[in-house]
Amino acid sequence: MILPLLAALQLATGPVLVADSALPALTLAEALQRGTGLNPDYVGALGRVGEAEWGRRNAMLAFVIPSVDLQMNWTNYSTAFFNIGTGQAQQNQVQGSLTANYEIISVRKITELGRTRADLEAASANEVQQRYRAALLIESTFYEVLAETELLRVADDRARRAEEQLAVARARVLSGATVQTDSLQLVLEFTRARVEQLRTRTLLDVARLELGRRTGSDGPVDAVPLETPVPQQLPLTLDQAVADALATGPDWMIARAQAHAAERRLQGLRGEYLPRLDLTYTRLQFDDHFYPSAFGVSALNLRVSWSLWDLGRRELAIAQATTQRNVADAVSADLMRAARHDVARAYQAFETARAALDLQTTSVVVAQETYRVQQERYKSGAATILDLLDAQVNLTQAQADLVQAAFVARLAWAGLEAILGRRLTPSN
Repeated sequence: MILPLLAALQLATGPVLVADSALPALTLAEALQRGTGLNPDYVGALGRVGEAEWGRRNAMLAFVIPSVDLQMNWTNYSTAFFNIGTGQAQQNQVQGSLTANYEIISVRKITELGRTRADLEAASANEVQQRYRAALLIESTFYEVLAETELLRVADDRARRAEEQLAVARARVLSGATVQTDSLQLVLEFTRARVEQLRTRTLLDVARLELGRRTGSDGPVDAVPLETPVPQQLPLTLDQAVADALATGPDWMIARAQAHAAERRLQGLRGEYLPRLDLTYTRLQFDDHFYPSAFGVSALNLRVSWSLWDLGRRELAIAQATTQRNVADAVSADLMRAARHDVARAYQAFETARAALDLQTTSVVVAQETYRVQQERYKSGAATILDLLDAQVNLTQAQADLVQAAFVARLAWAGLEAILGRRLTPSN
């Protein structure tokens, strides 16, 4: 009865899978380099940095370069009309104008310079934030591939042990040292191990496809195992981490920059209560054909404008800008107060994961020794098949928990890096 069951298990195969050696494999640095620029949120953040840089340039150029407008108009009249360029009655008239305007005194230019600086700071911090968020997604997928690969190895070891023990049990049954149900128990364990192999293999294939998607590949991509172990401890204290987050953390930099920009916008609107001084130069050319050159005249205009009342639109804009400024200040202050909480949560997450990893390493050693002892006791008849299976299941669970603990520890490390906006160790 046992032999047909074993034959059926050996012939049962899952779907045809591509050999691991045939898959392209990437290191973590290569995956980050290829995948970060493909993240839509990061691409958008990078574009907003370019927009903010142009806004900053425009605000600076407004202090040295006037605005320039060039126009050319051609008019055809139904009857001859006096042409100021030629001094004759003609149906066609061409007029060209060049206008250059420079704001000599304007509060708006000064506040706009500060606002665009704050917008650029916010955009740059947002770019860093989105870059590390994209990197965190890639690292999570990369570590998941490594974890599923290790879990598949654990499942393979479980199936191998069950097969070995089945051979021992069959020999003991044939010798009369034990009953046939021992073999049946091990057949059941071997079946469960094969099912776990197929399930883990499916999860590994899905994780590889996800890694391929995040790194710009149409197919699955494998992860090259990491050469460095999980760090034993963080290279900075909790107080240093909080200080770094407040100084250069993307979330806090964005909040401060947005509060600064909101304040500058409010100052610019309040500056509309003051008069404005503009210098305008205009050159007009008239003729009956392109380019008009028959007659030209120039004008230099110095204009003082003072908007005293615009039906309350300015006051409404100031009220709205004041609300936005107050909200931005409240968000910034709240983030400052929450800095220790947010950083401590990420910091302690790694510390806890690192401690759990050490404990799980010990658990694997204990489970291996327990399994070895129970295996020897079963061979000598001092232990039952249930004792052996219990030790085998505990060993498999301890190995799987160790893999998961390493995955969680590495992900917690990457999460803290995303909060701080910098790598904690030298990296490519």
